Amino acid sequence: MSNTSRRDALKFGGLGALLFGAPAVARAADTTPVTWARGIEGQRKADLGDGRFLNPIMAGDHPDPSILKDGSDYYMTFSTFDAYPGLVIWHSKDLVNWQPVTAALTRNIGSVWAPELCKHEGRYYLYIPTKKTTAPGSKTTSWVIWADDIKGPWSDPIDLDLPAHIDPGHAVGEDGSRWLFLSGGDRVRLSDDGLSRVGAPEHVYDPWRYPDDWDVEGFSPEGPKVTRQGRYVYLVLAVGGTAGPPTGHMVIAARSKSINGPWEQHPRNPLVRTTSLDEKWWSRGHATLVEGPSGDWWSVYHGYENGLWTLGRQTLLAPVTWSNDGWFDFGGGDLSQPIAKPRGGVAQDHGFALSDDFSQDKYGIQWNFFNPSVDEAKRIRRDNGVLHLTATGEAPSSSSPLITVVGDPAYEIEMEIEIDEGARAGLLLFYDQKLYCGLGFDKDRFITHQYGIERGRPANPHGRRMFMRMRNHHHIVSFHTSLDGVTWKRFDRGMEVSGYHHNVRGGFLMLKPGFYAAGTGEARFRTFTYKAL
Repeated sequence: MSNTSRRDALKFGGLGALLFGAPAVARAADTTPVTWARGIEGQRKADLGDGRFLNPIMAGDHPDPSILKDGSDYYMTFSTFDAYPGLVIWHSKDLVNWQPVTAALTRNIGSVWAPELCKHEGRYYLYIPTKKTTAPGSKTTSWVIWADDIKGPWSDPIDLDLPAHIDPGHAVGEDGSRWLFLSGGDRVRLSDDGLSRVGAPEHVYDPWRYPDDWDVEGFSPEGPKVTRQGRYVYLVLAVGGTAGPPTGHMVIAARSKSINGPWEQHPRNPLVRTTSLDEKWWSRGHATLVEGPSGDWWSVYHGYENGLWTLGRQTLLAPVTWSNDGWFDFGGGDLSQPIAKPRGGVAQDHGFALSDDFSQDKYGIQWNFFNPSVDEAKRIRRDNGVLHLTATGEAPSSSSPLITVVGDPAYEIEMEIEIDEGARAGLLLFYDQKLYCGLGFDKDRFITHQYGIERGRPANPHGRRMFMRMRNHHHIVSFHTSLDGVTWKRFDRGMEVSGYHHNVRGGFLMLKPGFYAAGTGEARFRTFTYKAL
């Protein structure tokens, strides 16, 4: 049956009737809501503890997953955009439970999009596309960094001079030649050491195109990933745009008997696509195939959680099956139901405590600056459980706040904050320098931030030291303050932040909790406490 015939045969009720298109796999018959497992500090985790898992495997902002199987170990990293240190590498032995290893990228080279983590002849490589930002020396191009140990140290970035492409995917030809497949169906040859390109990009593949009446953001062929299996080379990529309509982003594939083509389209394209507003995961795409611990096959890709655009794109794990015709298909339906875990893996603790008493250095693993200057890290000093942050700029928009990724739709954070005479500090929900909200204070007044602007300065009865609490309960935001951390008073301004996301502002980012220090002098922060609700 053709895609058009299959599409016409489907009928969706309610809002789903506005959307159409053939699903690559049937949705799970049981649509009973399932509650995720709770891990450290009540954070949600994928492993249900009964041999099953429930997506996402990486909650919160973990888009464009690039995964590497290295013996019995798995490593994965994600787009980190303007957050630095960036490109945190995570480790797993079962594809479900993950622990951070290191932040591989420390120098601000621009907004980091869709990296590629790979290993070739014993050396690890990260190929990194960036968009130019206001950071000195940043460029729209692709870079490479390398390390002989996954833990680092990682090299300084090397510019590959690829200003017209994104999303490099590493591949090795039958003759041992090295290549980067790029957005748009293009590729470019690499030098044997993988640290420079040879010649100019060339067009080698015309991606499969969806019917004209599908609701998409744009054609945008991107995220090419190359996998060898049996006698074929498989090319997996995304089309339809990353955000915009929930039905836009999708996974397609092609294959060839040679890295040089010709490429044959998968007869069942698209392999993954959101087809109804009722589904739990929207805009699903940017997939990579990976062999599981016992030799079965899986895929990681990203998606927006229905109603939770503010959490960014989260990493999903889906089973993959191979058919007699040499093609593969994705399972799991809309991924709203539990799935049997990959066989043969070894479980470990997942994630880490987000509460931070600042006795250990979690800079880069948990805390990141937004679009930092060259010397931004010098603003931080830790001393006896106190984080000292030098004030800079006039507001969160110009002070490069410290932010962190969380994966819960409802949570509460709390800190004790003390400021110098000329400083201003406080708690934030930060998307970017033009869209954020929060509550700060100076010695005399509170400072309310909303929609990325200052909204008012009511009197501050606490002076230069106070305890602050911020609650984000499914986009309803409230603040409490206290002089002693025991008796609290609710601040008289609440906020609703469901619109603080990419489809309003652009940028593909997440609304992240964090804190800032502006003005002169410094602010001192004690005991960051996180609690999932």
